[in-house]
Amino acid sequence: MDALLAEIRGCTACAAQLPLGPRPVVQASASARLLIVGQAPSLTVHATGLPWDDKSGEQLRRWLGIEREVFYDAARIAIMPMGYCYPGRGSSGDLPPRRECAELWHARLLAQMSRVELTLLIGQYAQRHFLGAARKAGVTETVAAFAEFAPRFIPLPHPSPRNTGWFKHHPWFESEVLPVLRERVRQALAQP
Repeated sequence: MDALLAEIRGCTACAAQLPLGPRPVVQASASARLLIVGQAPSLTVHATGLPWDDKSGEQLRRWLGIEREVFYDAARIAIMPMGYCYPGRGSSGDLPPRRECAELWHARLLAQMSRVELTLLIGQYAQRHFLGAARKAGVTETVAAFAEFAPRFIPLPHPSPRNTGWFKHHPWFESEVLPVLRERVRQALAQP
């Protein structure tokens, strides 16, 4: 695992397309029980090199009901974005994650994480990649149907502060999804 992580962190496959250059951000271990698959690092995460080290990460940790120390314990939690480097800024937020990362690294990394009990799929790119034709028409519909993907996956919206309106318009997320999410995370992390 260490050799693979070093290879990933040294990747320069997309260097010419990345506005700030490559800085792959990933957290993994063979013993991880929970896998979090997001989009791509934010500008803040690019600067620190620590996954979900921003406002979105604070919200995600609240959703999961876990402390920062647990979240960054690679022996328990793996964090693998769809794109490992900051993709740059577009007209309405960050650009989509680059496809090369999933093609180059996901299968190799997943093959070394056989103890994962639960995978959280955050946003449309992770949901499209992992759920394929089983996903629904959009993120809202896929998250609403979260029980269909149990016990292996829980699809989630992005916890970005930019999505405040979505959360206000979909109160069922907090009342129906979050309690199940917290219990499933607790179960996965409680496994020896």
